[in-house]
Formats: sequence, C-alpha cells, structure tokens
Amino acid sequence: MKKKILIPIFVVLFLAVATAGFFWWWQGREIKGSPEDYVIKETEEGKFVENKKAGLTVKVPEGWEVKKVEIEEGAADFYSPNIELEFREGKILLPLKKGCIIHVSLAYKKMDFSQIEFETRYTHSLLGKKSEAFEEIIINNHPALKNTFDTQKIGEGIGVNIPYRHKVYAFYLYWGPEEKENCAQEFDEFLETVSIK
Repeated sequence: MKKKILIPIFVVLFLAVATAGFFWWWQGREIKGSPEDYVIKETEEGKFVENKKAGLTVKVPEGWEVKKVEIEEGAADFYSPNIELEFREGKILLPLKKGCIIHVSLAYKKMDFSQIEFETRYTHSLLGKKSEAFEEIIINNHPALKNTFDTQKIGEGIGVNIPYRHKVYAFYLYWGPEEKENCAQEFDEFLETVSIK
C-alpha cells in the first residue's frame, strides 16, 4: 500500500520540479539576433545602420560602404573608400592590403569587463599575440573596454566592447600597412556616432 502512494507522490514531485525548471529556463534563455536585425537606412543626415532589437544605431562614415554580414546573429562591416580586400572561402583575409574596415556585432549574453578581457586575451593567444593593452573608456555614456593589439595571424587592430543589458556590443577596427593613424581617427569619429538605448 505504501509503495503505491509513494510512486504517485514521486511522479507529482518530479513533474512539478521539471515544470518549474522549464519555466526558469524559458525566462532565462539567451535571445539570439539575426542578420535581418541590421537595417541600412539613407537619411538627410547620412547613411545609418540600425538594429532596433538591440537598440543600436551607428552612422556610416562619409564615403564608406556598409554590408550586412550573414552570420548567425548578424553583423555589419564598414569599408573605407580605398579598401583592398582579399578573400578565402568567402571570408575576408586579415591583415588588410589597404584601407580600413570596421566590424560591428553583438552577443546576447551578460558579461563584465573581466570576462571580456579574459576571452579577448584567449583569442589573441590563439592568433599569435605580439602585444595587447586594455583601457576603460566611455562610449555614448556607457562604460566600454578598449583593447589595442597586434597578432601574427591577423595583424594589428583595435577593439571596443560595451557590455549593456545582457548584451555585449563589439566594434573592431583593422587597417592596411601605413594607415593606422588615419584609420584610428576614422574609428574615433565613428564611435562618436554610436547610440545604444
């Protein structure tokens, strides 16, 4: 008699825990983006890239081209007018031969500066790190982590990551030989147009 009572109680408890676990998972799941989230708009003030889902708007530098990147969560690449690209298997090869490229993407996950720095250092080590430096800056009233790096595989670059509301907004700059100063200035001006809401 006791066994018959214990089995239904165990089943009921198991179902209750499983149901509660499902609802907890459903509420805490990561929301993924898509390439469709990035919209290129022409206005009187210039050309903009907008991702309403992420609350992100950036202005395309004057004379630059922009293309959506068809990856899982989507991204956008901004090319200077003098860009010379080389591709392998549909992907841009770095370092660049000439010009500047700004890559914009975001990850739907909660991270702090220490986690971003840890992942960045790990990525740089895989790319054959020569040097790297980190500093905290402010972009559109948001704390950001800037890293300047040089690697054997992709050359030099600058990255800016902004963790905000369970998302990390990432902006990366790469340049061709002898163009660091000009590209870095363009990047600084580009970052001034970043709006995150």
